[in-house]
Amino acid sequence: DFQVMTIDGEKKSLADYRGRTLLIVNTASRCGFTRQYKSLEALYQRHKDRGFEILAFPANNFMGQEPGTNVEIKEFCRLEYRTTFPLFAKISVKGKDIAPLFDHLTRESAPPGGISWNFAKFLIGPEGQVVARFDPATDPLDKNVTERIEASLATR
Repeated sequence: DFQVMTIDGEKKSLADYRGRTLLIVNTASRCGFTRQYKSLEALYQRHKDRGFEILAFPANNFMGQEPGTNVEIKEFCRLEYRTTFPLFAKISVKGKDIAPLFDHLTRESAPPGGISWNFAKFLIGPEGQVVARFDPATDPLDKNVTERIEASLATR
């Protein structure tokens, strides 16, 4: 039951997503993995009508690769990648100021541990449990990711 801010500055409870399969991703606009936005959008379009959501959390923790404001990030995602999945306000995903959500995700995932780079992915099952973690280099359309999503959606 984490409280987060949308990219538009509205409070949002993640409890609103209970019963859905989630892929939570820390994103950045100036990263070598930024092109994964395209795969994320394709994945979202494929499964959104089946109880699947992608929640993107921009973070500037890695070499300043997300320097923009929330307004700039939203515009970049919409114009460059035509994203339609939920975007949230920029947060910290590591260090002393780590957001409570990402502190929880990094402790509860297998393997546990901090995030190493932009585009780390956490798959959350319909009951709110972390069911898989994928490293930043793993494309969202990779077979390992899509099979785990399919399996989670089948349990709804």
